[in-house]
Amino acid sequence: MSSSDIFIGETIGTAILILLGGGVCAAVTLKASKARNAGWLAITFGWGFAVLTAVYTSAPLSGAHLNPAVTLALAIKDKDFSNLPVYWGGQLLGAMIGATLVWIAYYGQFHAHLTDKEIVGGPGAQATATKAVEAQESGAGPVLGVFSTGPEIRNAVQNLLTEIIGTVVLVLAVLTQGLNDKGNGLGTLGALITAFVVVGIGLSLGGPTGYAINPARDLGPRIVHALLPLPNKGGSDWSYAWIPVVGPLIGAAIAAGIYNVAFA
Repeated sequence: MSSSDIFIGETIGTAILILLGGGVCAAVTLKASKARNAGWLAITFGWGFAVLTAVYTSAPLSGAHLNPAVTLALAIKDKDFSNLPVYWGGQLLGAMIGATLVWIAYYGQFHAHLTDKEIVGGPGAQATATKAVEAQESGAGPVLGVFSTGPEIRNAVQNLLTEIIGTVVLVLAVLTQGLNDKGNGLGTLGALITAFVVVGIGLSLGGPTGYAINPARDLGPRIVHALLPLPNKGGSDWSYAWIPVVGPLIGAAIAAGIYNVAFA
């Protein structure tokens, strides 16, 4: 496959992944959404179906990596890093496009949520502005969870290890099943299995950090959150942002090493 096919496929596929995955987070979080407070089951299954849809859509073009950690693991497995920058570029761009589309689809809900005094501060505009400044300084704004992940308990070592463990499970599942005939991605054969693996990881290991297990999934939308003109949006929690990037990449390298020793 050509570099242009890879870039276009990963951009489209990752955009769909984040549109549907971030969309379920918005649906559960934001005021005036019919799915508000639907809970963790809705989020985990929503992300699973997002993976399924994105893989089926992009596999014919790029093999449907949709995740820099998956791309890194496959590069280590095959000892071929030549296409890694193209995959990563498409994945990051697609994640940013998908997050922007979530904002467009839920534009009214974002506004209603972020102008509600019960959410962003006490009575009066001054209290609202003060609350927004405090959120900016503390790290995570009130709708950041629609875009990116964050820990329930802020412990860098635990948070990093959680992301590593979750990514090892995901990448081992990808490497040992469902690769397409060319062996360069998830492919349509493994789409359903991989979607259920993502649901399983979310249900079992998602509680501590929100299970990014995908650097582009977290970093791209976090950049969009920082750039969007959302009122009272608060901070993008950049002090935490390295964990859902570094953790999955370490997990991918570990998974590739396990695969090469035990399965290759």
